[in-house]
Amino acid sequence: MEETVKQPSSLKFASKVQDYKLLIKFNLSFMVVFSALISYLLAPKVKEFDWAAIGLFFLGGLLVTGAANTINQIVEKDTDALMKRTANRPVASGRMSVQEATTFAVLAGVGGVLILWHFNFLTAALAAFSLFVYAFIYTPLKKVSSISVLVGAIPGSLPCLIGWAAGNDDLSAGGWVLFALQFFWQFPHFWAIAWIAHKDYTAAGFKLLPSNEGPTKYSAIQAIIYSLLLLPVGILPYFTGMSGLVSMVVVLIANLFMVAMCVRLYREMTVAAARRVMFGSYIYLPVVLLALLANKTA
Repeated sequence: MEETVKQPSSLKFASKVQDYKLLIKFNLSFMVVFSALISYLLAPKVKEFDWAAIGLFFLGGLLVTGAANTINQIVEKDTDALMKRTANRPVASGRMSVQEATTFAVLAGVGGVLILWHFNFLTAALAAFSLFVYAFIYTPLKKVSSISVLVGAIPGSLPCLIGWAAGNDDLSAGGWVLFALQFFWQFPHFWAIAWIAHKDYTAAGFKLLPSNEGPTKYSAIQAIIYSLLLLPVGILPYFTGMSGLVSMVVVLIANLFMVAMCVRLYREMTVAAARRVMFGSYIYLPVVLLALLANKTA
């Protein structure tokens, strides 16, 4: 009898944990904090792995990112309910109230910023700014114009500056190089996702592809252009003294891979080709960042 009483409680707890993972978009948040953490470790003033500092930075970053994603789901709960890929999100499905999600967003956002303040004020200020732009400018702009992708690329790249500021106490050249690398990477990455989910996004009123006609040659050309811009940016870590020759070669190969995937999208104009760009971009970022860290020279 005791077991039958406990089982529903444990299942309810597991379900709630799963809902909060969906609420903060855990996989996406992890990827964002990962890029911030590598940028922190790449900072010249960080000479060794301080696991306590790394854990604290990761927690603060995860809370701020989770807060931004939570606000995004609160604002978009009605449109999320219209799309198959997002209908099961906790707020959109009605499993979690707007009040509960809002309370979590406030606590997580404030808590995360205060934790990052432990490193310095600049880190906390950048984190708060990133949260604001993502949640309150980029999110509503998605239904207005495809310029939202450009706006969203700013908070999408700020984790690199946040990490650099936490490790180096400034916004010197290295941080901006990492910012630029992640900034240009986002366009083929996000447009590939928008290409795959174009029907869902259009039905929900989102305008995300660069062409008003949707998945067109023009959209594919834009993806190629931004992937080409990664080529000169990719050699800057070597010439600024951040990392060595080996990592420059790895980054160059990764950049050429991205260009090739985008060119293939232009030639084939299919969802399958867009999916290759998307998965290729998922591989690209950790490979590039880890290569830079492994070959760190500063």
